[in-house]
Amino acid sequence: GYKLVWQDLFNGTSLDETNNWVIEVNGDGGGNSELQYYRRENISVGVEPVTGDRCLIIKAKKENYSNKTCTSGRLKTLGKMSVKHGKIEARIKLPRTANGLWPAFWMMGADYPSVGWPKCGEMDILEMGNTNGIKRGTQDKYFSSWFHWGESWNGGSYPNWGKDFTNATGIQDDFHLFTLIWDENVVKTYLDLDKNPTATPICEMAINGEDKAGNAAHYFHKKFFIIFNLAIGGNFTQIWDINKITALNAENNFEANMYIDFVKVYQLGVAGEEYAGPVLVK
Repeated sequence: GYKLVWQDLFNGTSLDETNNWVIEVNGDGGGNSELQYYRRENISVGVEPVTGDRCLIIKAKKENYSNKTCTSGRLKTLGKMSVKHGKIEARIKLPRTANGLWPAFWMMGADYPSVGWPKCGEMDILEMGNTNGIKRGTQDKYFSSWFHWGESWNGGSYPNWGKDFTNATGIQDDFHLFTLIWDENVVKTYLDLDKNPTATPICEMAINGEDKAGNAAHYFHKKFFIIFNLAIGGNFTQIWDINKITALNAENNFEANMYIDFVKVYQLGVAGEEYAGPVLVK
């Protein structure tokens, strides 16, 4: 019953910054002591060399720039497209994270500029590169989905909940579909729902409780925007030294790419859903 309401297929030659995307440019560490400087030059639209698919490409690169030891890319739909409830999915070919890369597909509340984080709410559909995967030697299989919220940072004691998952096989050698299904009752994330429509959720959290400050239900029933980024090092990976980032090495010319084939938003057309953004051109 889902109907497509927004998409970017990245089939052109350049990113659609008029209708869909804002490229972030900063070296603030993302609040996680990350190592990279986010540059416009690290985001492009081009061809994934194995499949020939046209994609959004986010490049991580070991290089000295603006007092940082590496560069990468981050972009968002804030101010261009936001959505409340629906199915949000992206087909992604992840880089070899090895030790130190941190690719992510996630969302934050569109009220972020006015209320800040974590009050805006955060939904991490996909995060990869965590220190646990590094310690276990399962970097290519281990990933997670997490939800964060709360009235304030509170010294790191804000509410959050999620799940990690170790796939039977690596997921960094080909494209995979990552999906969020979100309605008035629950948020659920999935891997490869296109290949296995009856798949069990990677992570599932109820959001149908009382609408009061502190409860998850208070933060996840409003419009959210989409973010893609490829961080390098930082607290998530527990690596803060560029020389310990093994993913960027001489064999790959000290570069690694994250490819996004498409991102799509669907809705059911039921009460409670909201959408703000460009009209879909079919």
